Amino acid sequence: MTRRKKLSLRTGGVAAALGVALAVAACGGSGGSHSSAASPSQSSSASTGSASGISIATTKGPMGTYLTGASGRALYLWVADKGGKSACAGSCAGVWPPVTTKGTPSASGGTVTSDLGTITRSDGTKQVTYNGHPLYYYAADTSAGQITGQGSNSFGAKWWLVAPSGAQITGGSSSASSGGSSSAASSGSSSSGSSSGGGWG
Repeated sequence: MTRRKKLSLRTGGVAAALGVALAVAACGGSGGSHSSAASPSQSSSASTGSASGISIATTKGPMGTYLTGASGRALYLWVADKGGKSACAGSCAGVWPPVTTKGTPSASGGTVTSDLGTITRSDGTKQVTYNGHPLYYYAADTSAGQITGQGSNSFGAKWWLVAPSGAQITGGSSSASSGGSSSAASSGSSSSGSSSGGGWG
């Protein structure tokens, strides 16, 4: 009788231990899937914005403070765009890729949430707008801080960096690129551009 009781208790103990182990594993698995499910929403506010809405931020350079998108790359507007619609397609969009999003774009840095919007392009993608201007990257700007598209006249009209106010900055040329030592000059460019009505705010 005592032998049977001991065996029964031992079997019960093993079963209980196994049950606890399974419960812990289940909790861990549940926590793991919960955190991975939460990560896309967390990354939606990151600058990549690939899973959801892209974050539009700002940075300072020789032309003043301007808008940036994924990976801190400079954003441009095209003066040929009218009525909040993009006129850049085909080969133009290859050189000047539209800033697209799969969700609602978010503002960070000096950008204003109410100035952000989207339009639907002919291919069905959502292009981000700021203060009514469709936004673009420049293909030759391969990293943060490059603004080689500034003042370009490609595809028949000028391309300008975009200020946090939504205005275009019309200073500089396509040979301009940012550097850490030019931050002092940026405030001068910013104020002179601002006084002409087309500069940075």
